[in-house]
Amino acid sequence: MKNDEPIDEKKQEEENPKSILEQIIQEGARRLLQAAIENEVAEYVGRFTELKNEKGHRMVVKNGTSPERMLVTGVGPLKVRQPRVHDKREGESFTSSILPRYMRRVPTIDKLLPVLYLKGISTGDMASALESILGPNTPGLSANTIVRLKRIWETEYKDWAHRDLTGKRYVYFWADGIHFNVRLEEPDTNKMCFLVIMGALENGKKELVAILDGYRESKSSWLELLLSVKQRGLTEGPKLAIGDGGLGFWAALPEVYPDAKEQRCWVHKTANILDKMPSSVQPKAKEKIHDMYMAPTKEQALVAYNSFLSVYSTKFPKACECLTKDKHVLFTFYDFPAEHWIHLRSTNPIESTFATVRHRTKRTKGCGTRLATLTMVFKLCKQAEKTWKRIKGYRLIAKIIDGVRFVDGELVDEASQAA
Repeated sequence: MKNDEPIDEKKQEEENPKSILEQIIQEGARRLLQAAIENEVAEYVGRFTELKNEKGHRMVVKNGTSPERMLVTGVGPLKVRQPRVHDKREGESFTSSILPRYMRRVPTIDKLLPVLYLKGISTGDMASALESILGPNTPGLSANTIVRLKRIWETEYKDWAHRDLTGKRYVYFWADGIHFNVRLEEPDTNKMCFLVIMGALENGKKELVAILDGYRESKSSWLELLLSVKQRGLTEGPKLAIGDGGLGFWAALPEVYPDAKEQRCWVHKTANILDKMPSSVQPKAKEKIHDMYMAPTKEQALVAYNSFLSVYSTKFPKACECLTKDKHVLFTFYDFPAEHWIHLRSTNPIESTFATVRHRTKRTKGCGTRLATLTMVFKLCKQAEKTWKRIKGYRLIAKIIDGVRFVDGELVDEASQAA
């Protein structure tokens, strides 16, 4: 080819789909990995060079290499050979910490598969998606891999749902329900509801407490969930539970944890009130509702509450009734540390997780079976759990558990409490 002859880039890309840079990176990674596992074996054997049997033969020696193995990694598939070790000591054998026996994929690839699936890539599209990321003809990655993973997830969920909760202490609960279409269930029962509870531990970290599937957000369903949690060791209930007013959760909670206080979600309450008012009035009404739950003291919040009623009670009685019926549980958060209010005024901590779940089911037009849906909700929530933020001012949680009073978010001094 002449130097001034134009290069057919398209043809070159078809013949060699990977760029030169990618090839260099992949080859470099292969060599580094090969060198690392060989050094690991050399160090292991070297530690026992002085150890010999009665015939003077060394007890630990290298013994060739295993057949070439294809390892799937983030830079593509790498071909490596694992050196063998003959360890003649009784009950001892060499196991590589870098390349364990039977490993075919690095752990990050195993994490990639569920992330792709849970983010909306269907089982049928998985192979092409992985090919785009890892290159063509990557071994060990197919739709069947996802099918196997889903079976593993089902086992994980069942083990998690029966785990022992003895010793756990949650200061707050957030409760909510989410509905799904389950395609392969009976037509009259395919609209399923999953009941979810998130909790805040003594160290301020939030974690998933329980998930239960049912057909409605009834008292009996929530009672089943709460009793299961208590029977597995959670004898002490939360100091405060936050949720939407429409849940059967509120009827079930006192029967299981009678000392738990209640806080209605202001986001849900605002939406319900505004839904009963014309759109022209909603912006101003929303400002007045905002003034209630953002007031620095409960007294000021009640002033805003009464102002709302005086302005709108005549023209919009249903909207005002929606507000007044839950008055006793709308301002409970004022009895807890002000640092925690941002977490307690709504169910946003759990709603944001459900947004991910809804996105996944929308992309796949619902789920196939009840168990598949339940497993998917569990895995998505556990994935989201890693990003949940710790409660602000979490060091005050110990005070709450000890029964110390808070008024308007401020700690009441011991002398005042004694009085």
